[in-house]
Amino acid sequence: MVNRRELNPESSPRAAFGARVRRWREDRGWSQEDLAGKVEYSSQHISAIETARKPPTLSFSRKLDLVFGTGDTADSFEREWRDMRHGSLLEGFPEYVGYEGRAAEIRLYEVGVIPGLLQTSEYASVLAGSAVKRGAVTADQASERVALVAERQAALVRTPPPWVFVVLDESCIRRPIGGPAIMEAQLARLVEFAALPNSVLQVAPFDMGERRPFNLPITVLTLSDRSLLSYAESAQRGHLERDNTFVLPMLSAYHQLQAESHSPAESVAMISQLRKGIL
Repeated sequence: MVNRRELNPESSPRAAFGARVRRWREDRGWSQEDLAGKVEYSSQHISAIETARKPPTLSFSRKLDLVFGTGDTADSFEREWRDMRHGSLLEGFPEYVGYEGRAAEIRLYEVGVIPGLLQTSEYASVLAGSAVKRGAVTADQASERVALVAERQAALVRTPPPWVFVVLDESCIRRPIGGPAIMEAQLARLVEFAALPNSVLQVAPFDMGERRPFNLPITVLTLSDRSLLSYAESAQRGHLERDNTFVLPMLSAYHQLQAESHSPAESVAMISQLRKGIL
């Protein structure tokens, strides 16, 4: 076979996925053109997947499951895609993302960095690239993290859109990430978000001092049935809490945080003033 590129399936999750596609295809005696016709993708796309030059997508994985008859099984390509996609994410976070995508109301408090739902792709890329330099994730995993940020942001424009309440500690907008151009664009994104009809953006200033009820990031979701859940992270894992005994006090503390923070107009003015200093 001419120009056949051999990969070590153990070199990366993407390589393992591609090697498995090739193996299942060849076991059936199909050419890349044969499989391409069945999944309605080009043969060039099949080649790129099998040689790990292109990451698989959820849609492509589901097409493979239909063609190979592996849907709804422990060996499904969709399951392998999800394991691969979430392999670098904190335990508990993928489950949270599922709830976030269908929440009626999202309440966020963040310290130090802009939350993923509001990040520009450039800002997200700098953070992911830093994780690669530290050896925390691979380059492929970093790319997948950036792609996941974009996918999560689609929740903000679905119909009907969720209400999104965001309180940023002042450190989020003052901490430089990626240089002046990236920070200016990121602050501009915050101003755009604040103008949305389904958003409330506030800054918790440094001078709140001890009146700030949270020292760590926190998220509270209201689902369509009005049930509540909270999400918080430690260094080791993320934790979803559904028991109202614990979630309701957190929601009350969030309302106190909003009351003590700058108003939306004051917050936008602060962000705009910072932009002037960057430009």
